Amino acid sequence: MTTDGAGLVLVVPCFNEARRLDADAFLRALAAQPSLRLRFVDDGSTDDTRAVLDALAARAPAGRVQVQILPQNGGKAEAVRQGMLAALDGGPAMVGFWDADLATPLDAVPLLRDALEQSPARAMAIGARVRLLGRHITRDPGRHYGGRIIATLVSISLGLPVYDTQCGAKLFRAGPDAAALLAEPFLTRWLFDVELIARWVALHPGDAWVEGIVEVPLPRWEDVGGSKVTLRDMVRSPGQILTIHRHYRPRRFTRGAAR
Repeated sequence: MTTDGAGLVLVVPCFNEARRLDADAFLRALAAQPSLRLRFVDDGSTDDTRAVLDALAARAPAGRVQVQILPQNGGKAEAVRQGMLAALDGGPAMVGFWDADLATPLDAVPLLRDALEQSPARAMAIGARVRLLGRHITRDPGRHYGGRIIATLVSISLGLPVYDTQCGAKLFRAGPDAAALLAEPFLTRWLFDVELIARWVALHPGDAWVEGIVEVPLPRWEDVGGSKVTLRDMVRSPGQILTIHRHYRPRRFTRGAAR
């Protein structure tokens, strides 16, 4: 990817997404958002995902879509981490990740981008699925209430007033801080979103972290069938939250430091 200091790169992790990937929707977003680039990360898929992604890249404007292949399935957390590290090497202004099923439509990308641009102190904009009048948020009731329990446990454990940690739509201002957040593999495969927030807080002592994160209520979000998140994942989440709490709360996370 060529350097584009004004650009925005979205990483889209994919594992066996051949039947769910809406290539036309991604191409429409590229046409509507000239600064947007997409990096699809095939996380060791065993179906035709690779062929679908290659075909999408061939239809896209030159240089606007890249396909990154991981040799074996390592989970969404590692696919996002590897993709974002590769994206940062291209020198964009912003990087982020987005779920391949487009439960969050791509027309929400400018909302998160604008939220970051409103203040130079903001480094992370995260989508929030809040049911408000005038917004279309459709979630499976079981997943919704399970998500509320997880968000509450995260808020209590990490001392953060966060509403929605698990929405798969997040943007980051590119730079040393973003690279630091991604320097080490995550402890968890599913709650890595929580780890990203925990790492940001640990990087900024006192209350310095507060201005860096903003939640953006989404105008539209719809459950899409075929989610890789299982009931077992949700049942295991309290233990993973405890693991994150124990790891990040007692000590500061340092930029690129090995442990």
